[in-house]
Amino acid sequence: MKRIGRVYLVGAGPGAPDLLTLRAARLIGAAEVVVHDRLVSPEILALAPAAARLIPVGKAPRNHPVPQEEINRLLVRLALQGRMVVRLKGGDPYIFGRGSEEAAELHAEGIPFEVVPGITAAQGAAAATGVSLTHRGLASGVRYVTGHCRADAPLDLDWRGLADPDTTVVVYMGAANMPQIAGKLLEHGMPGDLPAMAIASATTPRERRLVSRLDTVADDATRAGFDGPVLFIIGRVVWLYREAPGEMVARLAAGAQREAACA
Repeated sequence: MKRIGRVYLVGAGPGAPDLLTLRAARLIGAAEVVVHDRLVSPEILALAPAAARLIPVGKAPRNHPVPQEEINRLLVRLALQGRMVVRLKGGDPYIFGRGSEEAAELHAEGIPFEVVPGITAAQGAAAATGVSLTHRGLASGVRYVTGHCRADAPLDLDWRGLADPDTTVVVYMGAANMPQIAGKLLEHGMPGDLPAMAIASATTPRERRLVSRLDTVADDATRAGFDGPVLFIIGRVVWLYREAPGEMVARLAAGAQREAACA
């Protein structure tokens, strides 16, 4: 009987190779086949063996050259060939990575698999910029949302809940739809002068940052011509940006005074 291979659904983290988990790095270094997303950095792909087969299946906004159903079937076919397959995803496989859909397909077909978590993009961007996603007196919670839906369907998010100024909102994959997202948040009461940040290619040598405000961040990011994966952080915690202008530092100090008054 032919040996069935194994599939590892691996989180590649936010981009920097030294932010991989030890387990992820070991598996990439031993892979026979690496099926990878567009968001995986070239520095991480370089860790695969020279003989490994690299198969790109990445998606871009309004451009899905390899449909998810075909990716699922590809993983099954490779495992049935007896391959050791690393399915490499930016960030964490189970945070907007569709890893659970692939896991369900592998389980249904009787393919052995394991999930290896990764540092997600929001955590990487926060660490790189010094913007804590929660901070006493500034944000009591954080919500991760996706900036696009399956088959580019219209966004249908909990706009009223997201518009809470005490909550940090992190938008993944939102570059194309950020005008709509910002508009909906403004429509549901989020203040236009709330600070917002766009981070492209976080934690990599290509990282770029832009500090703005909710009512202008979409236009500002477009004018800046950000390339690669872009993450948006919206909320008062952006005042924590370590290279913030003086006005933001003053606002942070005022926020700290309010916190002390409520302590």
